[in-house]
Amino acid sequence: MKKVFRIMLTTVMMVAFSVAVIAQEKNVQTPTKRQRVSREQMAEMQAKHISRQLALDDATSQKFIETYCAYQKEVWALRPHKKGMRQNRSEMTDADAEKAIKEQFDHSQKVLSLRQEYYKKYNTFLSAKQIQRVYDLEKQAMNRLAKRGSMNQRNKRNGGGRPNARRPNNPNKDRQKGDRPNRPKLQN
Repeated sequence: MKKVFRIMLTTVMMVAFSVAVIAQEKNVQTPTKRQRVSREQMAEMQAKHISRQLALDDATSQKFIETYCAYQKEVWALRPHKKGMRQNRSEMTDADAEKAIKEQFDHSQKVLSLRQEYYKKYNTFLSAKQIQRVYDLEKQAMNRLAKRGSMNQRNKRNGGGRPNARRPNNPNKDRQKGDRPNRPKLQN
Protein backbone atom coordinates (compact mmCIF):
# COMPACT_ATOMS: atom_id res chain seq x y z
CA MET A 1 0.00 0.00 0.00
CA LYS A 2 2.82 2.38 0.85
CA LYS A 3 4.52 1.61 -2.46
CA VAL A 4 1.32 2.28 -4.46
CA PHE A 5 0.80 5.58 -2.64
CA ARG A 6 4.39 6.65 -3.39
CA ILE A 7 4.00 5.78 -7.11
CA MET A 8 0.70 7.67 -7.35
CA LEU A 9 2.18 10.70 -5.58
CA THR A 10 5.19 10.68 -7.91
CA THR A 11 2.91 10.42 -10.97
CA VAL A 12 0.70 13.31 -9.80
CA MET A 13 3.75 15.48 -9.13
CA MET A 14 5.23 14.72 -12.56
CA VAL A 15 1.96 15.58 -14.31
CA ALA A 16 1.61 18.82 -12.33
CA PHE A 17 5.21 19.78 -13.07
CA SER A 18 4.90 19.07 -16.80
CA VAL A 19 1.65 21.09 -17.04
CA ALA A 20 3.38 24.04 -15.35
CA VAL A 21 6.33 23.81 -17.72
CA ILE A 22 4.08 23.65 -20.80
CA ALA A 23 2.10 26.67 -19.57
CA GLN A 24 5.30 28.67 -19.10
CA GLU A 25 6.60 27.72 -22.55
CA LYS A 26 3.42 29.04 -24.18
CA ASN A 27 3.68 32.39 -22.37
CA VAL A 28 7.40 32.97 -22.87
CA GLN A 29 8.73 33.86 -26.28
CA THR A 30 12.23 32.62 -26.77
CA PRO A 31 13.97 35.17 -28.97
CA THR A 32 16.59 33.64 -31.20
CA LYS A 33 18.33 36.98 -31.66
CA ARG A 34 18.48 40.04 -29.52
CA GLN A 35 15.47 42.04 -30.62
CA ARG A 36 16.06 45.62 -31.70
CA VAL A 37 14.02 48.46 -30.33
CA SER A 38 12.35 50.71 -32.90
CA ARG A 39 13.09 54.43 -33.03
CA GLU A 40 9.64 55.23 -31.72
CA GLN A 41 10.03 52.84 -28.79
CA MET A 42 13.47 54.26 -28.03
CA ALA A 43 12.12 57.84 -28.08
CA GLU A 44 9.27 56.88 -25.76
CA MET A 45 11.62 55.09 -23.35
CA GLN A 46 13.93 58.10 -23.34
CA ALA A 47 11.00 60.48 -22.75
CA LYS A 48 9.79 58.36 -19.84
CA HIS A 49 13.29 58.29 -18.37
CA ILE A 50 13.60 62.07 -18.64
CA SER A 51 10.13 62.48 -17.15
CA ARG A 52 11.11 60.34 -14.15
CA GLN A 53 14.35 62.29 -13.72
CA LEU A 54 12.38 65.55 -13.69
CA ALA A 55 9.84 64.06 -11.22
CA LEU A 56 6.90 65.33 -13.28
CA ASP A 57 3.31 64.72 -12.23
CA ASP A 58 1.23 62.34 -14.37
CA ALA A 59 -0.49 64.99 -16.51
CA THR A 60 2.73 66.92 -17.22
CA SER A 61 4.59 63.69 -17.82
CA GLN A 62 2.05 62.60 -20.42
CA LYS A 63 2.26 65.99 -22.19
CA PHE A 64 6.05 65.81 -22.14
CA ILE A 65 6.19 62.27 -23.54
CA GLU A 66 3.82 63.14 -26.39
CA THR A 67 5.68 66.36 -27.22
CA TYR A 68 9.11 64.72 -27.00
CA CYS A 69 8.09 61.83 -29.27
CA ALA A 70 6.60 64.27 -31.80
CA TYR A 71 9.85 66.27 -31.71
CA GLN A 72 11.93 63.14 -32.33
CA LYS A 73 9.75 62.14 -35.28
CA GLU A 74 10.19 65.57 -36.85
CA VAL A 75 13.97 65.41 -36.37
CA TRP A 76 14.06 62.00 -38.07
CA ALA A 77 11.94 63.33 -40.93
CA LEU A 78 14.42 66.14 -41.65
CA ARG A 79 16.98 63.86 -43.18
CA PRO A 80 16.37 60.17 -43.61
CA HIS A 81 19.34 57.94 -42.94
CA LYS A 82 20.95 57.12 -46.29
CA LYS A 83 23.46 54.31 -46.16
CA GLY A 84 26.19 54.37 -48.76
CA MET A 85 25.75 58.09 -49.50
CA ARG A 86 28.81 59.16 -47.53
CA GLN A 87 31.96 59.50 -49.53
CA ASN A 88 35.41 59.02 -48.17
CA ARG A 89 36.62 62.55 -47.41
CA SER A 90 40.00 61.92 -48.95
CA GLU A 91 38.30 61.00 -52.23
CA MET A 92 36.06 64.11 -52.33
CA THR A 93 36.60 66.87 -54.81
CA ASP A 94 36.42 70.48 -53.65
CA ALA A 95 32.94 70.78 -55.18
CA ASP A 96 31.75 67.63 -53.34
CA ALA A 97 33.18 68.90 -50.04
CA GLU A 98 31.55 72.31 -50.49
CA LYS A 99 28.21 70.67 -51.28
CA ALA A 100 28.47 68.41 -48.21
CA ILE A 101 29.31 71.35 -45.95
CA LYS A 102 26.38 73.39 -47.24
CA GLU A 103 24.05 70.40 -46.72
CA GLN A 104 25.32 70.11 -43.14
CA PHE A 105 24.68 73.83 -42.56
CA ASP A 106 21.19 73.50 -43.99
CA HIS A 107 20.42 70.46 -41.83
CA SER A 108 21.80 72.15 -38.71
CA GLN A 109 19.65 75.22 -39.38
CA LYS A 110 16.52 73.04 -39.74
CA VAL A 111 17.29 71.24 -36.49
CA LEU A 112 17.89 74.56 -34.71
CA SER A 113 14.56 75.91 -35.96
CA LEU A 114 12.83 72.76 -34.78
CA ARG A 115 14.48 72.98 -31.35
CA GLN A 116 13.33 76.60 -31.02
CA GLU A 117 9.78 75.62 -32.01
CA TYR A 118 9.68 72.82 -29.44
CA TYR A 119 11.24 75.06 -26.78
CA LYS A 120 8.14 77.22 -27.09
CA LYS A 121 5.94 74.13 -26.71
CA TYR A 122 7.89 72.85 -23.69
CA ASN A 123 7.74 76.33 -22.16
CA THR A 124 3.95 76.04 -21.84
CA PHE A 125 4.20 73.23 -19.26
CA LEU A 126 7.86 73.11 -18.10
CA SER A 127 10.06 75.71 -16.40
CA ALA A 128 13.26 76.95 -18.04
CA LYS A 129 15.34 74.93 -15.55
CA GLN A 130 13.38 71.78 -16.41
CA ILE A 131 13.85 72.39 -20.13
CA GLN A 132 17.59 72.83 -19.59
CA ARG A 133 17.62 69.55 -17.65
CA VAL A 134 15.77 67.87 -20.56
CA TYR A 135 18.50 69.02 -22.94
CA ASP A 136 21.24 67.83 -20.56
CA LEU A 137 19.65 64.40 -20.13
CA GLU A 138 19.10 64.09 -23.87
CA LYS A 139 22.77 64.90 -24.49
CA GLN A 140 23.87 62.32 -21.90
CA ALA A 141 21.72 59.68 -23.60
CA MET A 142 23.18 60.53 -27.00
CA ASN A 143 26.72 60.30 -25.59
CA ARG A 144 25.92 56.87 -24.09
CA LEU A 145 24.56 55.65 -27.42
CA ALA A 146 27.58 57.01 -29.27
CA LYS A 147 29.91 55.34 -26.78
CA ARG A 148 28.02 52.05 -27.10
CA GLY A 149 28.18 52.35 -30.90
CA SER A 150 31.93 52.97 -30.86
CA MET A 151 32.41 50.00 -28.52
CA ASN A 152 30.36 47.82 -30.87
CA GLN A 153 32.49 48.96 -33.81
CA ARG A 154 35.67 48.22 -31.83
CA ASN A 155 34.34 44.76 -30.93
CA LYS A 156 33.54 44.01 -34.55
CA ARG A 157 37.07 44.99 -35.58
CA ASN A 158 38.59 42.89 -32.77
CA GLY A 159 36.45 39.88 -33.52
CA GLY A 160 33.92 40.24 -30.70
CA GLY A 161 34.33 39.39 -27.09
CA ARG A 162 34.59 41.67 -24.13
CA PRO A 163 35.91 45.15 -24.91
CA ASN A 164 38.49 45.04 -22.10
CA ALA A 165 39.51 41.42 -22.62
CA ARG A 166 42.85 42.32 -24.21
CA ARG A 167 44.59 44.62 -21.80
CA PRO A 168 48.28 44.59 -22.58
CA ASN A 169 50.81 44.68 -19.77
CA ASN A 170 48.31 44.42 -16.95
CA PRO A 171 50.42 44.01 -13.80
CA ASN A 172 47.43 42.83 -11.77
CA LYS A 173 46.43 40.11 -14.23
CA ASP A 174 47.98 37.23 -12.30
CA ARG A 175 47.12 38.60 -8.89
CA GLN A 176 45.02 36.42 -6.60
CA LYS A 177 42.07 37.74 -4.64
CA GLY A 178 43.33 39.33 -1.46
CA ASP A 179 46.85 39.92 -2.82
CA ARG A 180 48.04 43.47 -2.55
CA PRO A 181 49.85 45.06 -5.46
CA ASN A 182 53.49 45.90 -4.97
CA ARG A 183 53.58 49.52 -3.96
CA PRO A 184 56.57 51.44 -2.74
CA LYS A 185 56.45 52.21 0.95
CA LEU A 186 56.32 55.83 1.89
CA GLN A 187 59.06 57.08 4.12
CA ASN A 188 58.41 59.65 6.82
